[in-house]
Amino acid sequence: MNQILLQSVWLVPCYPLAGTVLSALWFPSITRLTGPRPAGYVNLLMTFLAFLHGLFALSATWGQPAQELFFPWLNVANLDLTLPLQISTLTVGATVVITGLNLLGQIYAIGYLEMDWGWARFFSLMALFEAGLCALVLCDSLFFCYMILEILTLGTYLLVGVWFNQSLVVTGARDAFLTKRIGDLFLLMGVIALLPLAGTWNFGDLAVWAQTANVDPVVITLVGLALIAGPMGKCAQFPLHLWLDEAMEGPLPSTILRNSVVVASGAWMLFKLAPVLALSPVVMSALVGIGAVTSVGGALIAIAQIDIKRTLSYSVSAYMGLVFIAVGTGNTEAGLLLVLSHALAMALLVMSVGSVIWNSISQDVTQLGGLWSRRPISGLAFLVGIAGMVSLPPLGSFWALLKLADGLWTSQSWLVGLVLLVNGLTAFSLTRVFSLVFGGKAKPMAQRSPEIHWLMAVPMTLLLGFTLHLPLILQSLNLLPAWADLNKEMALLLVWSSLAGCVVGAIVYLGNSVPKPVQFPLKGLQDLLTHDFYTAKLYRLSIVFGVNIVSRIIDWVDRYIVDGIVNLFGFVTLLAGQGLKYSTFGQAQSYALTIVFGMFLVGWLMTRSP
Repeated sequence: MNQILLQSVWLVPCYPLAGTVLSALWFPSITRLTGPRPAGYVNLLMTFLAFLHGLFALSATWGQPAQELFFPWLNVANLDLTLPLQISTLTVGATVVITGLNLLGQIYAIGYLEMDWGWARFFSLMALFEAGLCALVLCDSLFFCYMILEILTLGTYLLVGVWFNQSLVVTGARDAFLTKRIGDLFLLMGVIALLPLAGTWNFGDLAVWAQTANVDPVVITLVGLALIAGPMGKCAQFPLHLWLDEAMEGPLPSTILRNSVVVASGAWMLFKLAPVLALSPVVMSALVGIGAVTSVGGALIAIAQIDIKRTLSYSVSAYMGLVFIAVGTGNTEAGLLLVLSHALAMALLVMSVGSVIWNSISQDVTQLGGLWSRRPISGLAFLVGIAGMVSLPPLGSFWALLKLADGLWTSQSWLVGLVLLVNGLTAFSLTRVFSLVFGGKAKPMAQRSPEIHWLMAVPMTLLLGFTLHLPLILQSLNLLPAWADLNKEMALLLVWSSLAGCVVGAIVYLGNSVPKPVQFPLKGLQDLLTHDFYTAKLYRLSIVFGVNIVSRIIDWVDRYIVDGIVNLFGFVTLLAGQGLKYSTFGQAQSYALTIVFGMFLVGWLMTRSP
């Protein structure tokens, strides 16, 4: 039985893919007869089957060596495109996390979108993302992973643009697609350039090749920089980070999946490519630099945001920046654990935020308040989400950040201060949001704001319980160190940074000692953080301006040079035709004589000796 489950684990992505097809068949004519709900129920059933299959397969693969399945696709000349799948505890466990979060997200969406008629489109795209992510973690080929990432990029555009009759939604979907395409283009260059060097695209073979590879440092540096460009876009890293904020215009239930596991798809590629990236110290330094800038910048920007969804989007970029640092310093195990703990905590925070948005007039945190008495379940979920995100023992992120800080202390100790800073700023930012939304007195925008109904409360409560029990699950699987082996000094530093952020945030936003709304001492600094370091304006002044100038030059060349030459030939042809028509006189024998004379002249010229 166990072997059957392992050999058929490739079916896990097929369940949601079938749900995508079945939901897409729900035409408007069918929806008028049945209503939109059956499309969601079909997807929910397929996701549940995928979750069960992955869960049983995980128990069968635990403690067993990794297995591989091969599906031949194309073999021509020296190009062998065989789809390899790796079945291991890590890959199957990743499918369980993906399908489990999507299952809870779809149940949440049934309640959140109860009055929406676009269920078929929305749920089919959610299932497409689930299928793509499951296929990504099981796939052991860089080439096929790139193809899957391209499909997910298209899925992002379609899912963000579900409510396509709203201008901001269309703009957000377009910007998300184009921003990701920049990273994907460079990733494609790296994928193509790596094949002649390594002779393979399989991750396992690439790891073996990297152990003894002898390549030109400049070449492998350029290839490595191209390979990390794709994950930069997927993980919303600077300067390809603005798409995640604009993608918040899409339906909030899709944000549950996007902010937890979709952004981690780029991190997964980094984990798989880590042996190749380690061949170039420049690439590893670039990973650390990108992660450091994004993590600190994202944590600072989140503090200055007033839109409740934007406060979370920048925290996602900040924590993905820590994952970049983990890969760039060789602490991939800490990075994997951080991805897991962040996914659960962020999904819980998004559900709590969604419950506030669902029946509130405003998303401005400065206009809300006093919801704790009206929303105890949502408030408790947000508190547990905060504890799961920052380093508070014994929850998941404490172990992940502790493992990362321990690894950094022996190699690059200055990065430990950065981890402490990001952890403290995140604690302050999330406490600020909780205090403004759930604390204080109720404001006019929050006077009538009852608790959510059970279809939204049940998945949120289940995820709350799983977040609290994650340390027990990890300990039962022997994935956590014993308390006696902990680096107690480092653990205390992390805990104190979390407590400092939470306490300062509560004093500032719950107390009356600081005037509201809170203003930064320097107006320029506040504007800098509020406007995301003016990144959008820099885009317009650099990339958009440059593309505009180049396009105008190309248009001028095409209009006046290329078209001018073509039009000149046309004019000459017309002029010659106009002149020839006056040389005709209607005598056939004269035309024949002229042709014969011309033929003799050409023959004479051709037979002349040089």
